[in-house]
Amino acid sequence: MTATQSPGAIAWTRRRTAFATGWSSFRSQRAGLVGLGVLVLIAVLALAAPLLTDQAGLDVTQATADRLEPPSMQHWLGTDENGRSVLLLTWWGARISLLVGLAATVLSVGIGTLVGILAAHFGGLTSAALMRVTDFFLVVPSLVLAIALSTVLARGLGTIVLAIGLTAWPTTARLVRAQTLAVEARPYIERAKALGAGHGHLIGSHVLPGVLPLVFANTTLAVASAVIAESTLSFLGLGDPTLVSWGAMLKSAMDTGAVTGGAWWYLLPPGLGIVTVVLAFTLCGRALETVLNPRLRGSR
Repeated sequence: MTATQSPGAIAWTRRRTAFATGWSSFRSQRAGLVGLGVLVLIAVLALAAPLLTDQAGLDVTQATADRLEPPSMQHWLGTDENGRSVLLLTWWGARISLLVGLAATVLSVGIGTLVGILAAHFGGLTSAALMRVTDFFLVVPSLVLAIALSTVLARGLGTIVLAIGLTAWPTTARLVRAQTLAVEARPYIERAKALGAGHGHLIGSHVLPGVLPLVFANTTLAVASAVIAESTLSFLGLGDPTLVSWGAMLKSAMDTGAVTGGAWWYLLPPGLGIVTVVLAFTLCGRALETVLNPRLRGSR
């Protein structure tokens, strides 16, 4: 690092060094690497579904196979109650489940981060009001609120995202508030205040960079919860009936007698898909927590 470097170049160099150090620590977490590899594989397959498969196979009117056929060379995972390939349904269902999980997580983490930072930074009445709202959402089960919102609003993909995102943010808000309080107690924050830094500069340049690592680690864990919430709402019949998701597949299997009829091939793929994605996100999240929190390295 030379004396002629601009402040922006110095900041970029520090971020790049921090990223390289973090990635090196993450690679030492074998479980996290396995989870990341599984997520990358599932994401690539989900994105490549329109290129590698024919979406017309999802159309009930174009199904030619018998209902609930067991796995065979023609249909590797059997067929559903309409004669459609369960493999194709599971493949395309991954797109919706991942999309809803990621979108709802972005919304919930965004709200939680904003509320947590504002509550910690401004304190006083602002903190009291925001924390009382947060406590209300923590006391009432998020799934119950999500079901209520999904029932009141028009059924659709956006409704599911809103229902999950607007009810899953309180945990993030409390974590971010605690981290913001810790960051604002550091000496360089006091120096910045003494030099006349405004609220926007303090939050954007000092508080947010110190909070983002925790937010990023929490996001991976929140996606797992969002995927489970989406599957639950779809299983309860509150999802978009025109789209295929893993939760919707489980509901169809239950409604059409696949459970009592012994059609295990209709239940197992979407169930395993949900478990695999949730486990992979959880492994990544725990590994990130270990990397970002040095106190956890000695205990794991």
